[in-house]
Amino acid sequence: MSQPDKLRALLADEKLHVMPCCFDALSAKMIEQAGFGLTFMSGFATSASRIGEPDLGLMAYSEVVDSARNICDAVLLPVIGDGDTGYGNAMNVRRTVRGFARAGCAAVMIEDQLAPKRCGHTPGKDVVGRDEAFDRVKAAVDARQDDDILILARTDARHTQGLNEAIERAEKFHELGADILFVEAPKTVEEMRQVCSDLPGPKMANIVEGGETPDLSHADLQDIGYAIAAYPLTIMSAAMRAMAETLEALAQDTPRAPMLMDFVELRQRIGFDDYYEASSVYRSSAR
Repeated sequence: MSQPDKLRALLADEKLHVMPCCFDALSAKMIEQAGFGLTFMSGFATSASRIGEPDLGLMAYSEVVDSARNICDAVLLPVIGDGDTGYGNAMNVRRTVRGFARAGCAAVMIEDQLAPKRCGHTPGKDVVGRDEAFDRVKAAVDARQDDDILILARTDARHTQGLNEAIERAEKFHELGADILFVEAPKTVEEMRQVCSDLPGPKMANIVEGGETPDLSHADLQDIGYAIAAYPLTIMSAAMRAMAETLEALAQDTPRAPMLMDFVELRQRIGFDDYYEASSVYRSSAR
């Protein structure tokens, strides 16, 4: 089954799909090992991991697609790629979508922010006009005539133009052919319910711990009507905290063994055991 078809099958199962977001091949592998059914390549986390910079449009298209390709090569579960604003006009959007499809992504997110975009839960963001926003989604949908991939259409209009504008934009995205709708940063449970009741098709919630959207239980998110709950920073935040604490222990020369994953488990999770098993049939490599 193709990756887009795997994602379609998940969405056909009308329940909430919890989606931890990855930032590199290793984090994607750990999400898969934990038993989750899909992942999203978080632009925020990937920018931090790959170039050590904030998610403010600093990564180039080629860098983002390269990261997506590495992630898709490492796992079997469906990966949703962050296509940002599409990196230019409608024709750039078409190329962006094709690039993510050929990298192995099951879906790609295209959004209506002004370029350079900003993280959805940070200050200073704004959106393009309706015509440009709709052209981006139309171009994304047109691009999949050549390469099968689902389109996740995102609007950040709630921030500057209100919830009604965001819902109207998302409704048009659906009419244009978007497969999944994402209204970023509703501020209350009531707004989240309105998003899910007013819009057709699968909807995604974006849960940033400490962000603007309420951090609800999985049961509550499913009851509201979301198909996907994305957690874009959860595992990166946990990893950064663990690294900071371990580095402090190392600097202070205090015991750090309790902070560390056992070396045997570490090798296994990375794939050493699988490599040795696969290579054992080749005499020159079985060393």
